[in-house]
Amino acid sequence: MQPTTAKPVAFDVALWTRAARRGSQQAFAELYTRFAPLVHAILLGRTRPALADELTQECFALAFARLDQLREDGRFGAWIAVIARRIELPSREALAEVPEEIPDPQATPEQRAEAARVLGAISSLPEAYRETLMLRLVEGLGGAEIAALTGLGAGSVRVNLHRGMRLLRAALGITEDAIAKETSP
Repeated sequence: MQPTTAKPVAFDVALWTRAARRGSQQAFAELYTRFAPLVHAILLGRTRPALADELTQECFALAFARLDQLREDGRFGAWIAVIARRIELPSREALAEVPEEIPDPQATPEQRAEAARVLGAISSLPEAYRETLMLRLVEGLGGAEIAALTGLGAGSVRVNLHRGMRLLRAALGITEDAIAKETSP
């Protein structure tokens, strides 16, 4: 997923949603561009990367088919986030057929193992921290972009990132001493 270049403005979201309801593919493409990182981050917190990519597409297909159920056009982001949180994950048997990951040809086996370890640790965190950290660390979004996508206030995003990072460090066994050693000259 690529970070968005501009945060969605509520008016634009409402405008795009109304146009998408009328069948505009361009408007729905705008909604996809803006909210795919949010949906992907939510799904990545629930399943492995290859499946999260696939389910992101499925989530938007469901949203497009159900646009008439959205009550407030400006709340598309919150609405599709709920769809992503509720999307049914495949059974264990079906999961066995999905590749574990889409490997980065540039990454070493050690880097891939470390990435899997970090994703696993993030996935074990409470939902609010997990989603915010996925948006920041995986999708590369800044605090203002996260706030715009999720509808959270900037202060709430900062708190979630701070507390989430503290929990993530603990889950990974990273101590304050290790951080101090790494950051000192």
